[in-house]
Amino acid sequence: MTAYRARLTETDIRRLIKATDADERAAATHKLCRSMDKAELQGEDRESAQKILRMLAQDAAELVRRAMAVTLKSSDLIPRDVARKLAADVDSVALPVIGFSPAFLDEDLIEIVWAGSPLRQVAVAGRPGVGRDVAKALAELGCEQAVRMLAANDNADVAESALARCIDRFGDSPEIVAALAYRQVLPLSVTERLVELASESVREHLVTRHAVAPETAIRLAAFARERATVDLVDQASNHGDLPQFVAGLNARRVLTASLLLRAVARGQMALFEHGVAELAGTPHARAWLMIHDAGPLGLKAIYDRAGLPPRLFQAYRAGVDTWRALQAEGADTSGDGFRHQMLERFLTQRPNASREDLAYLMERLDHEPPTERAQSRVAA
Repeated sequence: MTAYRARLTETDIRRLIKATDADERAAATHKLCRSMDKAELQGEDRESAQKILRMLAQDAAELVRRAMAVTLKSSDLIPRDVARKLAADVDSVALPVIGFSPAFLDEDLIEIVWAGSPLRQVAVAGRPGVGRDVAKALAELGCEQAVRMLAANDNADVAESALARCIDRFGDSPEIVAALAYRQVLPLSVTERLVELASESVREHLVTRHAVAPETAIRLAAFARERATVDLVDQASNHGDLPQFVAGLNARRVLTASLLLRAVARGQMALFEHGVAELAGTPHARAWLMIHDAGPLGLKAIYDRAGLPPRLFQAYRAGVDTWRALQAEGADTSGDGFRHQMLERFLTQRPNASREDLAYLMERLDHEPPTERAQSRVAA
């Protein structure tokens, strides 16, 4: 310690001892602690400084104890016993130390978490470094605000199991889901769970920033825009006059390649046949013949005449061939079980379809009622 700093410290110590007013002692404490923190204290000087800190921690005035806690909150000068004492003090004294002091061991911080004070849990969760065991305790016992702080703290070592526990407890909290999603590193299992819970913008971040399985990425498509098309495919099977229904779709310019591919994939062959006939300006009987009974080139010819995109032809071909194979096996092509079986087989062929179309088909596969699944297994 320099001579100047030594004289300053001695002066402030005398001032601290003589002061009777709490405000004056607090001012002296702040100045003294700042001086000690700036000095490179070693050996006896460091021990003497820590004795002073123990004395300050005993001061009756909260203002004095708080002055020390705030000034030295990040300092390695505070010994562990003083840090623990301050952590048990009133919030104005405890929180700065709990949030920053390097004096604590993990077991000290876990003890604070177990004590259950929300403000102190939040302080632990926001520390510049949070050990794995401390993070586990916060994930298990922390209040919602503490878990949100932990999730947002990329300097916290949070194990995969602890992240999963955060989701178990607070998966219905958009703030916590978003905080977890924006962590720098996420295990795949956690990402997979978050995508089912997150908002659209957070989902987009997860797909862009973190690794997800292709099937999960497909499900992340914005389904809202697809709902009308979902209804159209379902409505077609229940419509009494399919040619009129298809003509109406064409008039509204929604008889698209996407809609027809989805119809094929779900085994709605009549909708596909009438749709192609409408687009090609051909009677249904002729379209049916070209699709089913005109050799390998018939489908391609009517497909091109309908003006459907060349890039999707192989996907259509896979759908038609799958439908024929199931029909040859004796499947009831009008049942719900058949549609599920058709969809499963179609998707296993990895068709060259758009992301949106695959998203729609995956969603239909995932949301099929259990009774339909049972029927499809029997049919298989």
